[in-house]
Amino acid sequence: MKKLLLVKEIYVEGFRNLGHFIIEKYFKIFAWFSFILFFIVLYAFVYRIATGFAFD
Repeated sequence: MKKLLLVKEIYVEGFRNLGHFIIEKYFKIFAWFSFILFFIVLYAFVYRIATGFAFD
């Protein structure tokens, strides 16, 4: 839980006093899009390991 709060604080600090409203919204959307893509890749990797995929 402590690590999750640390990640949240880093996320909030990264967007504090960023500037223009549109730039702030763009970077927030880009950050969430990146998180989603990362978890999709992580899921695919774990799925391949769980099904015994041969990484040749």
